[in-house]
Amino acid sequence: MSVQFNPKMVLIDLDGTLVDSVPDLAYCVDTMMTELGMPVHGEAKVREWVGNGVERLTRRALIGKLDGEPDDALFERAYPIFLRLYKENTSKRSVLYPGVSEGLSYIQSKGYKLGCVTNKAAEFTEPLLKDLGVWDRFALVISGDTLPQKKPHPAPLLHAAKHFGVEPADALMIGDSISDVKAARAAGFKIICMSYGYNHGVDIRTANPDAVIDSMVELAQYL
Repeated sequence: MSVQFNPKMVLIDLDGTLVDSVPDLAYCVDTMMTELGMPVHGEAKVREWVGNGVERLTRRALIGKLDGEPDDALFERAYPIFLRLYKENTSKRSVLYPGVSEGLSYIQSKGYKLGCVTNKAAEFTEPLLKDLGVWDRFALVISGDTLPQKKPHPAPLLHAAKHFGVEPADALMIGDSISDVKAARAAGFKIICMSYGYNHGVDIRTANPDAVIDSMVELAQYL
């Protein structure tokens, strides 16, 4: 028997949970690297680096690894290039994961309050959700620059709970990364993780979420 959840509010992460945005991010990374006269990385490498916002992704691309810092002058040159490219390529190659539309429909059919909480800046979050046809599904969208703090800080989750008038104990987060698990635990939320998302190549089960599912279609077994 699977774990059962009976939340009053459901919050869902964006990248790696609702949307596979890596094809666009990888295109922007590699085009940026080419403009800088540096070797490109390819989509598989970029897939291991995403999940902490585009500034961190840019830094990782410049040094070619997950941890460390690039030269300040190089970053100052590179970051505006990446932002320009990503503004033009936020949703050209990105797609909803299979089962997302069905999962969102199920959540809405149960009458749960539904919000999206992401570390992606609003200027990229809003066009992406709109272009992929799911913006209207959410009663609240909290982006990475909506508040002073972002995940793994609990503030965005607690902000949503306050907005909807829901106690943290009655709230559920759906995400894909250790950042989502940490934010949910700190906020006192339950957390379900998607098995397919972005967690730097580490199996999300190692973070001990309350449940792990392969598709949002499976939410019907848990909610």
